[in-house]
Amino acid sequence: MNSRNTALRSRLTAAVALTTALAGVVAAAPGAAATARSAPTTSAPRQAAGPGADAEAPGSRGARKPLTQRQLQRAVERTLREAGYVNISVELRDGRRHIGARAGEAKLNTGRPVPRGASFRAGSVTKTFVATVIMQLVAEGQLALDDTVEEWLPGLVAGKGNDGRRITIKNLLQHTSGLHNYDITEDIGETAADFERTRFLHIEPRRLIAGAVKHEPDFPAADPNDPAPKWKYNNPGYVLLGMIIEKATGHPWGEEVKRRITKPLKLKGTYAPGDDPYLRGPHAHTYHVFPGSKGWTDTTTRNMTWGDAAGAMVTTERDVNRFYTQLLTGRLLPAAQLKQMRAVVPVSEEFDEVMPDLQYGLGLMRQPLTCGGVRWGHGGDIDGGVVRTGFTADGKRGVVIAASGKKVDYDHLIKAERAFQGLVNQALCGPDTR
Repeated sequence: MNSRNTALRSRLTAAVALTTALAGVVAAAPGAAATARSAPTTSAPRQAAGPGADAEAPGSRGARKPLTQRQLQRAVERTLREAGYVNISVELRDGRRHIGARAGEAKLNTGRPVPRGASFRAGSVTKTFVATVIMQLVAEGQLALDDTVEEWLPGLVAGKGNDGRRITIKNLLQHTSGLHNYDITEDIGETAADFERTRFLHIEPRRLIAGAVKHEPDFPAADPNDPAPKWKYNNPGYVLLGMIIEKATGHPWGEEVKRRITKPLKLKGTYAPGDDPYLRGPHAHTYHVFPGSKGWTDTTTRNMTWGDAAGAMVTTERDVNRFYTQLLTGRLLPAAQLKQMRAVVPVSEEFDEVMPDLQYGLGLMRQPLTCGGVRWGHGGDIDGGVVRTGFTADGKRGVVIAASGKKVDYDHLIKAERAFQGLVNQALCGPDTR
């Protein structure tokens, strides 16, 4: 991986999702290139928000006059143009009212629209599902936030200065472990040819952790009570959380997500695909321009085991809307655990270009709205695909965006991210905002 790729990859988030790389935002020097399979790296501490940061009841101040169907459609079409993507689909929920809008082609050169209720790869939105299971286990007394990685996975995080005895479950949830944010492309390559060669490759979770600990940690694991810790987006940390879920319950993390969340909430389009490379049911195609390529690569069909508990899940807009609404209104967690989840710390100013004042809790992102109050959610990014979400804290309004057509061009990534962030804000604040 060349230095220019590394420079931009280190600032790609979510996800955010933060886009997340699996959660990703872009903030690097113009001309840098990167795939969107890596996550942002940020470490400079900022002013802390603290556990009480959500006391302003964002849902009451943040929500304004809702968009009409026509207004949403126009906003979605404008976002597609501004982002320069191939397709986009959006669902906006306001109370019990759901409206949707689509633009672009589900498959290039067909003119076919994105199907309603389409499945898509969730990317780092997976992290909120996994974090919710962890917090349920905390509520049940099966584990604690100050448990260490070494207690649950002896000997796995060791060597090169890595020490699982000093990394807690809270560090993993919060992205304050200091582990190197290993990306499988470090070993298998990041070009279009590399993608085609490894499209169906199975990746074991332990390989992802081995890739992380072959590097020295980026910084010592943060004190769990530090209100402004060093912070760096970290996918291997969530892979470890998936392994801890399996150790604590005897079941793979995907089965626990199904048993505890998707089945009770009847989220029929949401699942962990394992080695299945195909999307079930109707879906749009995802397209990506890899480093060194000029044309699109169709990335729809692929083995997602490289994402594991950090970003492998498949879902739908309606399911994501229902999940976050149920989570934020206290139907999935006791009040104490939801409060812990929403206790945020600052990330770095590198995010300010497109995500000003972004903060991170335990598997949740928090951002201010231009109309007052804040929004919660998470983002997700994989090669070609983007997911953005936003929900008022009172659960009254939420929006989910799924789009495809990513290019490894700095200006394109920045412009697209601004367009998506503006659409989320407008959906939650009203037609006269952006």
